[in-house]
Order: sequence, then C-alpha cells, then structure tokens
Amino acid sequence: MNENMKTDSKRKQNIRRQQRRIFPWKLVVIMMLLIVVCVATIILFTGTRTKMEVTSNHIQSVQETESQAIDESTMNSMDWNLVLVNNENAIPDNYEPKLVEVSGGEKVDERIYEPLMEMLEDAKKANWDQLPMVVSGYRTQEKQKKIMDDKIAEFRREGNSKSEAEELAKKWVAKPGYSEHQIGLAVDINGATYDLYFWLQENCYKYGFIFRYPGDKTDITGVKEEVWHYRYVGVEAATEIHERGICLEEYLEEKRMKQ
Repeated sequence: MNENMKTDSKRKQNIRRQQRRIFPWKLVVIMMLLIVVCVATIILFTGTRTKMEVTSNHIQSVQETESQAIDESTMNSMDWNLVLVNNENAIPDNYEPKLVEVSGGEKVDERIYEPLMEMLEDAKKANWDQLPMVVSGYRTQEKQKKIMDDKIAEFRREGNSKSEAEELAKKWVAKPGYSEHQIGLAVDINGATYDLYFWLQENCYKYGFIFRYPGDKTDITGVKEEVWHYRYVGVEAATEIHERGICLEEYLEEKRMKQ
C-alpha cells in the first residue's frame, strides 16, 4: 500500500516536472502575432502620413505655381510702364525686372535701356558735350533701406528728434518697398552743368520719360522737388503729362476715372 502511494507520488511529481519543461508555445505565438500587428500598424500609419505629406506638399506647390502664374499674367496684362509706386502704393508682389547695366555701372529695366541711352546722348548738347551719368538706377530693398537710414541720421545730426527726422526723411527718400528705383524704371541723373536739368525737363517726354517730382506737385507726390529724378512711362503718357503740366498720380487718376 505504501509502495503504491509512493509510486503514485513519484508519478505525479514526474508529470509536474514534465509540465514545467513544456515550452509555452501558445504564449510565444500570441506575442509574435501582437508584434506583427503593431509593426504593420506603424508601417501603415507612417506610409499614410508620408502620402498625406506628399499630397499636401504637392497641393501647396501647385497653389504657389498658380499664384505666381496669376501674378505674372497680371503684370503682363497691365501697362508695366505705368506702375504707380509712391508713399501709398508699394511695389507689386513678385515684381522682378530684367536688368541691364548702363554706362557708369548702374542698372535699369532692360525695356527702358534704349530710350534712356538715346536721351542721354542727345542731352550732351546741354551738358558741355559730356554724356550725363546715371548715378542711381535700380535699387534693392537693402540699398533703399540704407539710404533711408542715412537720411534719418543726417536729420538727427541737425538736432531733430527721431520722429521728426523720420518725417523729414520721407519727404526726400522713399520708404523701402515704396521706391520707383526698386522697379528699375527710374533714374537719377547728374551732369557737368545745371543747364542739363532745364534741357531734360523740356525734352525728356520725347523719349518716354517724365520729370517725376516737380516742386509744385509736392502735395500730391509727397516728395520734394528732385530735378535729377526721371521716370519712364512711355512716350504717349509722357507727352500728355508734359503738355498738361500734371504729375503721374494725376494722370493715372484721370485714366482710372475714364474707365
């Protein structure tokens, strides 16, 4: 009897040992399945997010291209030579003129190069037979800002407060982003004699330029008289502006009212 009990006890112990030795395959399989599911989920999420980012970037790129095309179309359809830039009208978005260098190293919009050089050549007769020089043509945003800052500093040195100096400077220098020089259609001209400016004021319209800032139009242009500053607008507009004694702002306003 005791031997049978001992035998049963040993058998049970052996079964328990065997059960402990059995590897938990089911648990391993379940864990592996969970890992596979997790990895697949991560890959799917990452792929979806990547596709969404690619799609989003593509849409943004298309929108930017369409916007640029609209801007270019607008610039091509408008009278490029009559773009109004002053203290209240900023340079059009994405306006990037194609530049060409003139004598002296300054640059201008390539579309005004020929009439400008023709005007300067003819102006020699009023400039002691010397070719007048373009001393300022196209300006970058940075260059325009420096000119403005220098002018403000000049008025500060004369004893004006910061706000007073800024207001005074605006009468002589356009704010960055609001200067005709930044569209390449305006030039400042220097000569050997002041008589040059009399000749330019009387003849520049023949070449499509206007005396941009007459002294009697300061209340409209917002700029003090600058005998050296000339702006290209085309022969037709320049002729009317010259003959009627009006400024560009007045000409464009009347043109707008007629439309």
